[in-house]
Amino acid sequence: MTPSDLNFRHLLYFWAVAKEGSITRAAERLNLSVQTVSTQLGLLETQLGHALFAPQGRSLALTDAGRIVLGYAEQIFQLGDKLRHALAENRNPRPRLAVGLTDTVPKVVAFRLLEGVLQPPLEVRLECSEGHFEYLLGELALNRLDLMLADQAAPQRAHLKLQSQLLGEAEIDLFATRTLQERYAGDFPARLNGAPVLLPARGNPLRNALDAWLEARNLQPVVVGEFSDSALLKTFGRAGLGLFPAPANMRDEIAGQYEAWPVGTLAGVRQSWYAISAPRRIPHPALAAIAATSADGPQHGAR
Repeated sequence: MTPSDLNFRHLLYFWAVAKEGSITRAAERLNLSVQTVSTQLGLLETQLGHALFAPQGRSLALTDAGRIVLGYAEQIFQLGDKLRHALAENRNPRPRLAVGLTDTVPKVVAFRLLEGVLQPPLEVRLECSEGHFEYLLGELALNRLDLMLADQAAPQRAHLKLQSQLLGEAEIDLFATRTLQERYAGDFPARLNGAPVLLPARGNPLRNALDAWLEARNLQPVVVGEFSDSALLKTFGRAGLGLFPAPANMRDEIAGQYEAWPVGTLAGVRQSWYAISAPRRIPHPALAAIAATSADGPQHGAR
């Protein structure tokens, strides 16, 4: 069977039946007769040489072959959406750059890395979305994203053909409002015992490094909050609810936005930034520009 033999309309009918669980409901959704949907579905099963559904009460359940076909069908329709978007973008003078940001990437870091793509000679149309690390990896693997910015490299998995580039790293300070700074800055870090702290959620690379740093010094602060979103963590810190970690080279921004100042530097604790992308025959021109910009970015400004 060649690609030209596959009837994509039949595939659409199959997809509708799989989603609705019955031929009747699929026919209503497609505004077709039950007989038409049933006949075309039968033709598809004959062409593929596999039964795609099995009766399950009053509904239809996917067979093993049906589940495989559904996975490919959804990818095909997603590519169709991308095709329409690509043609629409062809009329737009600014090419699209879709970037996924993990919740742990500070907004200031993301801005400094990406601001150059909005300026000549690139001048792309930037689309940013946020999400958890694993979710964005999936979006990148499905080509819904051109690039992902994260604080860890992509995992080495056989089904994920992704490449990671280290953009830089920064030392980590503990920050606090003036009141907390005056209370805990002296004799740092000994005064951290019993001090209220706001930390990244467990499993975060920075959290792992912080826990190891505290354990190595036998320090036991009181963890009053754990956050997967770095901006939310800093917002709680601005309210004076605890000391919080952030890149040392963001001191000016944190003072201006969160009214917090350094309590001390966590010697040896660093946060790294990675650009993760899927290999393509024709790389997006903005990717090279982002990598070049990082050399002068905030993560190299304070070592």
